[in-house]
Amino acid sequence: MFVLKPFLKVMLGLILITSVAFADLKPSVAHEDIVEVDKSLTLPKVIDLTMEKFPDMAWLTALEEEAVALRNRGESWTAGASQAGLRYQNMTSGTVHYVDATVQVPLWNLGQRDAAKDSGSKAENSANLQSVATRLRIAGLVRSALWDMELQKIRYEQARAEIDIFEKLLGKVERRVQLGDLPRADVLLAQTELLQKLSVLTQAEAELMHARKRYSSITQLSRIPGAYQEKLVAIKKLELNHPNLVAINGEIERKQAELKALKLTGSGQTNVIVGINSDRTQNNDPRSNQTESFNIGVNIPFGGSEHLQPHIAALNVELNRLIADREQLYRSLELAHHEAEHNLEVNEAELEIANELKRIAQQHLSMMQLSFSVGEINLMDLLKVESRTQQAILSAKERATMLQRDIAFYNQAVGVLP
Repeated sequence: MFVLKPFLKVMLGLILITSVAFADLKPSVAHEDIVEVDKSLTLPKVIDLTMEKFPDMAWLTALEEEAVALRNRGESWTAGASQAGLRYQNMTSGTVHYVDATVQVPLWNLGQRDAAKDSGSKAENSANLQSVATRLRIAGLVRSALWDMELQKIRYEQARAEIDIFEKLLGKVERRVQLGDLPRADVLLAQTELLQKLSVLTQAEAELMHARKRYSSITQLSRIPGAYQEKLVAIKKLELNHPNLVAINGEIERKQAELKALKLTGSGQTNVIVGINSDRTQNNDPRSNQTESFNIGVNIPFGGSEHLQPHIAALNVELNRLIADREQLYRSLELAHHEAEHNLEVNEAELEIANELKRIAQQHLSMMQLSFSVGEINLMDLLKVESRTQQAILSAKERATMLQRDIAFYNQAVGVLP
């Protein structure tokens, strides 16, 4: 025993030094992304604000401008730009002057103007539907970012709570070591466990910062709604009024209208030509009729179908590509609906299990803490039970949040906007 006493003094000194150094150890992350809770902010408002700054807005604006241009063309009384012509002829003698002035106006073919109007109307409708589909896509990004941030927040808060629990446990162990109830090695064991919890906290904090950055990158906001839970809008089968399906149907209808209008172009536009002729002379030159006349003519194109067919074929390719995309989209949406429904069912069952596991783990921990206090078990056994209990608590919190998240994801899958 006399030989061991110096060694024990050295070990006690090391433990005390480690305790002092450990007290100043704090987890840190290289950057911090601030996101504040704004109770006046709602989920629909966040989506609106996000859409205002979303990159697709330039494209949507261009679609609207194109629709206006097509509508204006269909409302025009002529099928194209009119042309004015002027021709002057002078005899070499300089005594006879001929002047011809004409105006050429392209006319709509039979039914072509109505088809052009319909094409403009379909383009306008398609642009509006694309805007709704884009808003749904933005809603999905916002929903995902918010619930990811909520999950990371739960993990971070749980990690902080575990730090508090293990700091208190370390304090108890140190006191009992000083009283001689526990071996000094238990202090190192408790400190090791606490250091591991600090590492988990550091990682959790980093993931929370990443989640916040993703949210602010998507929304261009540093504020989140105070509440964004949603009510489940359950459907038995995917409906055809899903915004994405409606949007692609709008594109198909637009292409069909464009194809009809193109076919009615035929070989080209019929042109009406109206003009006046002036035949005047000086010094009563006998070559002149000394008259003004009015004339009208019609140019009718024909035989140009072989030149139009490549344009019709190209537009038909685009139309059938959209039809194929629609069929593939329906299958994808149907699968997403099934998976969202299945995830809800699984998480509802998992939540019940997680809550029961948490209840049992907390009861078990209470029993083990009492056993540890009277010396029936060692610190290692207590730490194992403590870790399992905290994991059960975290799992229950995560499952509750994941269930709310999956409700939002289900609504997204079936095309329900907040």
